[in-house]
Amino acid sequence: MQLRTHKALPTMALGAVLAAPLAAQAEDSGDPIVIPIHNWNSQIVMSHVVGQIFEQMGNNVEYVSTDSQAVYEAVRLGDVHLEMEVWEGAFGASFNEALEKGGLHDAGDHDAVTREDWWYPEYVAELCPGLPDWEALNGCADMFATPETGDQGRFLGGPVDWLKHDQERVDALGMNFKVVNAGSASALWAELAAAEKRGEPIVLFNWTPNFIEAVYPGAFVEFPEHEPGCDKDSSKGPNPDETYDCANPPNGYLKKAAWDGMEETWPAAYEMLTKISFTNPQIAEMAKLVDIDELEPEEAATVWLEENENVWQAWIN
Repeated sequence: MQLRTHKALPTMALGAVLAAPLAAQAEDSGDPIVIPIHNWNSQIVMSHVVGQIFEQMGNNVEYVSTDSQAVYEAVRLGDVHLEMEVWEGAFGASFNEALEKGGLHDAGDHDAVTREDWWYPEYVAELCPGLPDWEALNGCADMFATPETGDQGRFLGGPVDWLKHDQERVDALGMNFKVVNAGSASALWAELAAAEKRGEPIVLFNWTPNFIEAVYPGAFVEFPEHEPGCDKDSSKGPNPDETYDCANPPNGYLKKAAWDGMEETWPAAYEMLTKISFTNPQIAEMAKLVDIDELEPEEAATVWLEENENVWQAWIN
């Protein structure tokens, strides 16, 4: 997790947001609820939002940096106790694998609907006619070439641990692209901002909900229609010899996961967790507070709680 230099510190404290601490739940254990932190800002801020509410309920909370794929095994084993953002496209396979082993469970969906795929800023459509069709993009591949990729176009992917299988898709569809992975979400946005300033073509990994859609108009690349199982069954998708030859789910879920022991150990906190449901705009705002307003994640969580008291008080009440 990268620390940021903020422009201005929020003046309020969470204690002022909540006029008085909520009554401690006697039945909840005094052991800390361990919340994992990953490498994109909506997840980090959301985790702190939930953690700060838990603390006001009288619970102890710890945050630990955890790999975004390995976290489901950690939840299953009780090393961490929940996961706030289970994205279907990026983490559905790891979540389902842990679910089959036992030890964690689905703690409910957010209202948010997700999409994760290749994306380009609006001005690129003028440079590459035929977009958003993937074949049109492939026909313009040389336009996206860099010294790093030679005569192939560059697709700027997310961090390697997000396991998006972009190179497998490139190979399955015979695309003239090379996948280059960014080290962090912040690195993606820095490259996008630089390309936009220069008017240079760029295609990169993006997702929604995300603050980017409010700052840089753009569109997702339209690959062959998603078919469940196309990541494992070569008969799915247009290439009968390859897997990963289709789009990611266009209307994916965003779930919460919880350790099976959480309900018994922290029943009040667990009950609140099952009620939590964030929307696309709410999640985008959490990311914006860090990526645009340059607050630290903990400060961003406090600001979000102050500005959305009517939302989270309903979960507690």
